Amino acid sequence: MYSKTEVAQLRQAFWTTFGQYMQPIPGAEGERVNWVNYKTGLKHVYFRLHADARHATIGIELTHPDAGLRELFFEQFREVRPLLEEATGEAWRWEPEAVNESGQPVARIYQELRPANLFNRDDWPQLISFFKPRIMALDAFWSTGQYAFDELR
Repeated sequence: MYSKTEVAQLRQAFWTTFGQYMQPIPGAEGERVNWVNYKTGLKHVYFRLHADARHATIGIELTHPDAGLRELFFEQFREVRPLLEEATGEAWRWEPEAVNESGQPVARIYQELRPANLFNRDDWPQLISFFKPRIMALDAFWSTGQYAFDELR
């Protein structure tokens, strides 16, 4: 069992390590990317990376407070699903109605790794191997897929 301080330090150490590992890798369009805090440029649309003591997830999270608009964005992602699956090389899980860690309603499209433990440094290579190709694939997908959302901006 870890103290709150140890948990915070391990979490920060992992994400710092991951960020440093990814820093030299350019985005799909050749630009610098903050891979840990990826900016989609679209309000209420986030690429989220999460890890804890049990599992890791990476995904697209739609957080619009209006359920109808959130559903509209989710349906638009369904339209570009072939682009996402082509870029990632795998099928993703689709949840039109979920709740985030803060208890807010969201829609999400994600991949999950179980078991994985952020607090075990021996799992870090596995976590990095899980996150790296998928965040890069999301970036490649978004470099073309984002234009499907122009009318929703």
